[in-house]
Amino acid sequence: MARNIGSHYTTHRVLGRGSAGTVWLGEGPEGPVAIKVLREDLAADPELAERFAHERHALLGLEHPHIVGVRELIIGGPDGSDIALVMDLVRGPDLRTHLDRERRLAPHEAVAITAGVASGLAVAHAAGIVHRDVKPENILLDTAAGGHTALLTDFGVAKLIDEPRHGGKGGVVGTPDYMAPEIVEGLPPRAAVDIYALVTVLYELLAGFTPFGGGHPGAVLRRQVTEKAAELPGIPRELWEIIQQCLAKAPASRLRAVELASRLRELLPAVEGLPPLDIGDPVPATTGDAGADPAAADADRAAVPAGAASGTATRAAVPLVRGAAPDSERATHTRMRVPDAEELAGGAHGTARTIRPAGQPRAGSARHGAAARRKRRLAVTAAGLLAAGALGGWLLFGGGGEDPADDGGGGPGVEEMDESGAP
Repeated sequence: MARNIGSHYTTHRVLGRGSAGTVWLGEGPEGPVAIKVLREDLAADPELAERFAHERHALLGLEHPHIVGVRELIIGGPDGSDIALVMDLVRGPDLRTHLDRERRLAPHEAVAITAGVASGLAVAHAAGIVHRDVKPENILLDTAAGGHTALLTDFGVAKLIDEPRHGGKGGVVGTPDYMAPEIVEGLPPRAAVDIYALVTVLYELLAGFTPFGGGHPGAVLRRQVTEKAAELPGIPRELWEIIQQCLAKAPASRLRAVELASRLRELLPAVEGLPPLDIGDPVPATTGDAGADPAAADADRAAVPAGAASGTATRAAVPLVRGAAPDSERATHTRMRVPDAEELAGGAHGTARTIRPAGQPRAGSARHGAAARRKRRLAVTAAGLLAAGALGGWLLFGGGGEDPADDGGGGPGVEEMDESGAP
């Protein structure tokens, strides 16, 4: 159904829905446009409208071949309740749709897409603007020229929407799979958070999954802070070193956007012609952690949408504050409290997900393997002690009347038993 936005634009049909609102195909004085209309609950917030008005120049001022241009910001509308961004129309899918269809991209395509977006980020960061929500859903692929030119959209929107409103404090908003560790720890987001998120996207384009995703979002956030990404086999060493550096936990260790774009472009000849990686799905980390409250773990598992328990990365909205209801409109953007130090310290420290070669049988995670070995050692030791006790009883009651104190009160050889229970 057609709807007027401002005095010059009309919407025709929905192109997509995101965490902040709905994107419509629209018509304006200069032809077709994309119009992002913010959700009604956001548009009705006078503080948010004021922030958008204050940032109008920044929203309209970013121009780059890899950034979706914003033509106009509309605040008010016919009924006074609209906040809308009129943007250039990009004829092509978003990167999520493309990745879902291809599953994994060839390294050359993945690196080229990432390099383009990095060059757009470099311009934004130079202007003092941090995107804060870089993810495949916010990267559009322009197919008008026959290729896949990547354009980053929604610049500045995350910052304006996510700032605490109505006195709220201590919360973080974002998509857990792409959130930099410093955001999880409650530190102010700087340009380095965009680098972390973009290289997480690069990892996902190559592997078919994110380095720390899978299971409940709370577990994903913990891995962002405590774990390291599993190395991807089959890519040039120089590319892996760039990925590793940009996924560093310390923001200062990451490359700047302009450096990342330059380094990736230099690598394009080295990855030309390489096929998509032939690797199996990752071995997921366990959903529970040693020492966790079983009741809390059950409550967390109950909050996970269907399909998440299998270890498949889930992007559904899941409340991280117990008792809160998920918002179905925020499919990839989750509001949560900042985990405290004790929660962030939980879990194993190591590689979050183990890469399996294609065709290799799925094995238990390193955490499961270590636990199983400990259980086996305890079981064998317990069996040895029980046997020793039985032997001592036989000596006491039926062993020919010998004094049990003669052999030290245990069975023969007990003192020589090692930790595995073997003599």
